[in-house]
Amino acid sequence: MTGVHAYVLVQTEVGRSAAVAKLMAEIPGVTAADDVTGPYDVIAHVNASDMEALGRDVISPLQEISGITRTLTCPVVTLA
Repeated sequence: MTGVHAYVLVQTEVGRSAAVAKLMAEIPGVTAADDVTGPYDVIAHVNASDMEALGRDVISPLQEISGITRTLTCPVVTLA
């Protein structure tokens, strides 16, 4: 596995999850953005070359999407 892979858990305003997921999926580096049930409304799988690129190229544009109220980014780690 090369680069940085992460899951981004997203809470949205009521009734905005489908629109948010659609806009998230258009961001380069987002490989999937799915509506889910539970404490989060959308979960996205994202990829970047490194942590700096993850923040700059993926997370920063994602946080500008209207209707997102909170995000939690969970980088994937490899455990031996």
